[in-house]
Amino acid sequence: MKNKLAFFILFCVCPILAFAQNRTITGTVTDAATNTPIAGVTIRAVGSNSAAQTDGNGRYEIGVNSNIKALFFTFVGYTSQQITISNSINIDVALNPSAADLEEVLVVGYGTQSKKDLTGSVASVKMADLQDVPLQTAESALQGRASGVFINSSSGKLGQALQIRVRGTSSISAGSQPLFVIDGVPVPTSAMGTYDEPDNPLAAINPNDIESMEVLKDAASAAIYGARASNGVVLITTKKGKAGKTNIDVSYQAGFHDATKKGDFLNAEQYRQLLTVAAENVGLVGENGDYGSMAEFWEDWTGTTDWDANHDSDWVNAGLRRGNIQQVNATVSGGDAKTRFIASGAYSDNNGIIVGNRFVRTSGRLGVDNSATSWLDVGGSVNINKIDNYRVSSDNAFSNPLQLNALPPIQPIRGEDGLLNRNTVYYNNLIDLEDGNNLSNTYRTFGTAYASARITPDLIFRSEYGLDFQNLEEELYLGTRTLDGGDVGGYGFNYQARSINFNTNNTLTYTKSFNELHNLSLMGGMSYQQGEFRYTSAEGNGFPSDKFQKITSAAIKSNASSSASEFSFLSYLARANYKFKEKYILDGSIRVDGSSRFGVKNQYGVFPAAGFGWVISEENFLKDNNTLNFLKFRASYGRTGNAEIGNYRWRSLYSGANYAGIPGTVPFQIGDEELTWENTSASNFGFDFGLFSDRLSGTIEAYFKNTRDLLLNVPIESTNGYSTIFRNIGAMNNKGVEFSLNSKNFVGDFKWSTSFNISFNKNKVTKLNDGQPIYPGGRYLGRVEEGQPFGVFYGVAYAGVDPENGDALYYVDESKTETTNDYSAAATQILGSPHAKFFGGLGNTLSYKSFSLDIQTQFVYGNKLYNAAGGFQSANGDYFDNQTVNQMNYWTEDNRNTDIPQPRFLDSNGTNPSSRYLQDGSYFRVKNVVLSYSLPRSLTTRYGMERTRVYVSAMNLLTFTKYDGYDPEINTTFAGGYQLGNDFYTSPQPRTISFGISVGF
Repeated sequence: MKNKLAFFILFCVCPILAFAQNRTITGTVTDAATNTPIAGVTIRAVGSNSAAQTDGNGRYEIGVNSNIKALFFTFVGYTSQQITISNSINIDVALNPSAADLEEVLVVGYGTQSKKDLTGSVASVKMADLQDVPLQTAESALQGRASGVFINSSSGKLGQALQIRVRGTSSISAGSQPLFVIDGVPVPTSAMGTYDEPDNPLAAINPNDIESMEVLKDAASAAIYGARASNGVVLITTKKGKAGKTNIDVSYQAGFHDATKKGDFLNAEQYRQLLTVAAENVGLVGENGDYGSMAEFWEDWTGTTDWDANHDSDWVNAGLRRGNIQQVNATVSGGDAKTRFIASGAYSDNNGIIVGNRFVRTSGRLGVDNSATSWLDVGGSVNINKIDNYRVSSDNAFSNPLQLNALPPIQPIRGEDGLLNRNTVYYNNLIDLEDGNNLSNTYRTFGTAYASARITPDLIFRSEYGLDFQNLEEELYLGTRTLDGGDVGGYGFNYQARSINFNTNNTLTYTKSFNELHNLSLMGGMSYQQGEFRYTSAEGNGFPSDKFQKITSAAIKSNASSSASEFSFLSYLARANYKFKEKYILDGSIRVDGSSRFGVKNQYGVFPAAGFGWVISEENFLKDNNTLNFLKFRASYGRTGNAEIGNYRWRSLYSGANYAGIPGTVPFQIGDEELTWENTSASNFGFDFGLFSDRLSGTIEAYFKNTRDLLLNVPIESTNGYSTIFRNIGAMNNKGVEFSLNSKNFVGDFKWSTSFNISFNKNKVTKLNDGQPIYPGGRYLGRVEEGQPFGVFYGVAYAGVDPENGDALYYVDESKTETTNDYSAAATQILGSPHAKFFGGLGNTLSYKSFSLDIQTQFVYGNKLYNAAGGFQSANGDYFDNQTVNQMNYWTEDNRNTDIPQPRFLDSNGTNPSSRYLQDGSYFRVKNVVLSYSLPRSLTTRYGMERTRVYVSAMNLLTFTKYDGYDPEINTTFAGGYQLGNDFYTSPQPRTISFGISVGF
């Protein structure tokens, strides 16, 4: 048997090994419209893995063997060409520009596909378009550029996770973030740290190392990732070395940033006036009051004597600052037809706009691709990253620097001794910065390796291996002057977490063309992923002094803890693509996923999808149309799943416990062996079009997503010791329309192109457990209810102010015909949705000779934002908190026409949670502006430089909004998964201005 197998392998391999490169073809590639050379064009020998790339003069050189009959020329923005090889060894080619980029090759699941052959919905962003933008994280590049992809930066804190939704929210209790796949390896993106506000593991990836990002939006494109594709899939492709001369690229960028907006709060005089009126209106101060003067009242209630002191502190600017950023990138790449390589290194240092917040990233990457033989390609890459994240506290913590705006301006920031003032009404959290530290270190190593064997000219076997290793260490120390460390002699906390993610993909792909009419591609394979997460933590207090900050020095060591969990996925997948006459396209895929995260009775799921495409413009009745030169109809349907529920949720679990020093076990989770995936069935219909020789092109799509078997924590009888159980009970749907448009307004020396996209989405929860809504209540208004959008705002509707007496009024019922000043008598009702009615982006790129200007904007319309801090910041002197300036328009007998109630200290006159603090969250933002100039080659070549570009870049340059909080692009995360669009002392986005230079050798 062994001899037969060896003979078979030898029989297959020997004919391939007989091929030999025996001639070299050279030539020049130019632009057919301008006759100028094009650098970076990829040339591939059809039927082999030989490849080359044009240099700065458009020249190329490629070695081929005698069996190769054609060369294939591709470059983004141009129509690809296949040229038959004759006896000539010099082949010059002129490529035609293509505004629609229909020949562009996109990365899809487990392969690539021409854009014009897609039947599904895929959005693509090329990172070359953002090379001058100082992105903190790579995924933020999708913001405003990818239709159907809503991205909210949540806050201006550095290193914090972004909220990303692809075609709406599709889950309640499971994850709602898309699946991220880097070079074929699905990577974990869930937070590893202990903070209420999750960290962002993707922040460890240097955006400069990324070539492109493709978002698989519909089921036809995403179902190949099966059980983890309900929220969409983001494919990240890193840069590879290309055949040609060795290129050295170095860039440096530096700049500064400020808050896009700062709060407008009372000065000392205004504060005294408002609080005096509030105290007098409730009889605390005055002739018949408990206190004869405000100074007495203030000293008795606060324990300080600041009332008559001459202080006017700017606490807002004490928590926010002018930050700065600098980053440097260096890349070396090149190679020949046999071996291509790329090596890069980067350093980024970002001092944020919040005091104490700093983010430092150091990264290095090495990639090699080698055509070992005419039938075998091997290669791989390794990426090593280190992050130092100097974090600030959760929005809800008194130690959050944004909460400094609550401190009265009549109290000084520092005392007469020069030390930070500890005798403030609320905690002066600047002390945390002087007498403590809060550092999070992340080390992430990501490596891939592959081998691709061409068994026959039409059959390729590819094997991929990936390893993602993350190590996180959090170290917190709060000294003896801090709020949390002062009473315990100093407090220390240390947390170490490790994540190991291993993945392998093995696929067999068959591609064949028949009679120049039929094109068939078949792919089948398997994938296996295994992940492990573990952590160890400890804390201590009672330190000899603040110079000793390690837990080993603590007198009392407590709360040591550790845990570990694992998961695995075993998957089988297949896909078929068929094209007839270049105008009829059929796609189909199926994936079978098995996961350790689900019960033994439902451990495997099947996720099929199918798509159809019809290139209508290839039909005779449109083929010669001079106006509509391209039109394609697409339709798809498929099913995907959601497995992001954590590990072991289907099991009944026990934990160790301490019974008066005696060890024991206690149950803490009841399992359900029926637990299974959330399933999303989705359909997509779209048209792609090109007009006026592709001077105007675009896409319009409509979709419907229906998610069932939603995973929820269901209340149960507590007599058995449990109050909830995790079960598949619930359903939700999303439906929407997307439109994108690209135009070339001017061509020639002066070029002007425009891109525009807009997306409409409606979300609705259609089923919950027994129809009972989920309403956490309390300070926040988010609610989950059948027939309503997820996280809909629900509560008491504010009706303004009674002009006769200054009472806050609320509506008695939903008809809003009757009001009451009794908050408890008001009706609770639907107040608005946190979801935008539509969102999108508009971009314009202009260039003239060596100058280029790129302006990208984004917009969000129709969503509501709830300023949960409004009950403290805009509370009519109800507390000692400093107030926003608009509260000076409070009700008086001479100012009856106002919506600000009469100030009444501790009387809750209008300060309870209600629609009073619910506002329009729509905004239009000038997101990125880049002005660049490329120095003439006649100048740069004198100094050995092939290309030099200088530029100035701006992020979040202008924001137009009616929201009067810090920033409309917010979503505080500590409040829980049901709460969307909430602002609670949440920091604004930074406005960044930077200058840079990029040099190529």
